[in-house]
Amino acid sequence: MKSSSSLFRLPSRVSIGPVRLHPKRTYSRGVFSMLSKTSDIHSPQLLRCSPAHCTGASCIPVLLPLLVLFLLSVSRSPGASLLQWPPQLPPTSALWDPLAPLLLLGWFTLHAFLYLLPLGKVSEGLVLKNGTRLKYPINGFHALVISVGLLLLLLWLGVPLGSLFDLLLPLAVCATGLSFLLSFYLYISSFWAPPHALAPGGNTGNPLYDFFIGRELNPRIGNFDLKYFCELRPGLIGWVVVNLGMLMKEVELRDGASLAMLLVNGFQLLYVADALWNEEAVLTTMDIVHDGFGFMLAFGDLAWVPFAYSLQASFLVVHPVELGAAAATAIVLLNGIGYYIFRKSNSQKNVFRRDPKHPSVSSLETIATATGKRLLVSGWWGLVRHPNYLGDLLMALAWSLPCGFSHLLPYFYVGYFTVLLVHREARDERQCRAKYGQAWDAYCQRVPYRIFPYLY
Repeated sequence: MKSSSSLFRLPSRVSIGPVRLHPKRTYSRGVFSMLSKTSDIHSPQLLRCSPAHCTGASCIPVLLPLLVLFLLSVSRSPGASLLQWPPQLPPTSALWDPLAPLLLLGWFTLHAFLYLLPLGKVSEGLVLKNGTRLKYPINGFHALVISVGLLLLLLWLGVPLGSLFDLLLPLAVCATGLSFLLSFYLYISSFWAPPHALAPGGNTGNPLYDFFIGRELNPRIGNFDLKYFCELRPGLIGWVVVNLGMLMKEVELRDGASLAMLLVNGFQLLYVADALWNEEAVLTTMDIVHDGFGFMLAFGDLAWVPFAYSLQASFLVVHPVELGAAAATAIVLLNGIGYYIFRKSNSQKNVFRRDPKHPSVSSLETIATATGKRLLVSGWWGLVRHPNYLGDLLMALAWSLPCGFSHLLPYFYVGYFTVLLVHREARDERQCRAKYGQAWDAYCQRVPYRIFPYLY
């Protein structure tokens, strides 16, 4: 999930290497980040786009929206088979409903208003290339609470939230369209941005790649930060709304919500709430400090997260699963263990980053590096090199298990996220070995397992 991706995250869904004092990547949008180039954050030079990166940046804006629509269509079909050929595709008339753009516009307007409310504190981001720091409102959790309150009010008024099930495809189409419109605006407006405001990886001179990755690092309209707003607001909280809509559709169809549906909603609500409670951590993620804001992040934030991450809930509407008490208890325990590992390891990392002398981390063993930074080799980060990945994958599995084993579709997220994390872990290994040299080799000898203890 995203996590994301994929987070896209939510608490830092994906960090780069072991604990150390430099930016991490959030849950992000998953598959997209496999194509992003890495470079010195402070490098202003024009980068080259390799043929592979350019080809990927040209194909993904077409293939990923089609994949989302395909997955949603399969989840609603009786067979729910990913391998059926030809696949069961919806008629074009099912892709549009005039209510969908109105709902989407209203949702974005609401969250833009909540973003601007003087709630919570204001924090500064990392130092930019011109020596300044941008300010960000830390009120995402307030937005979640207000959104949940409004949803409960709508339920009390008798608004049929289950209708979201019938609007999933039109909403996904409209979210994709909005992602393209926003990305075109971001690309065009970036040519009026000063040089120091450009992202290091999105200034290649190739229009397709730069449109995909994003040329400008922190595009703003006044003090309204477009990337930061999209990162954790409309799409992430929209994921919760979609899940609730699926639950209410099940209530309409079967006069009650199944235990499987309640578990999926509860697990993913906890994940989103945790992300927004720790919203300030996103200010040091690679999404914010390194990646430009282009189609990669826009589509991931606004379409991929709410519609691809809610597959389990939409699947359960058409394919109900009866969970026994023992199975439900085991799944809850698995999610709890995953969440505990995920939260504790991330908290330990964040405390060490802010204050290495804090009592909770001062006794942990470290390895000095030639860069002046230190690598943790004890605590959670002495168990495996990426304990937060381990926790994330355990939770991802717990989100899918309530759907049973009769279909492959609910496990799409687990499979894609595993591939994503293994890819990122391998990339991180290369980057850290190049940066830390012998210190990294010593760290790997001390902590031989990458994600799964005694396995990998």
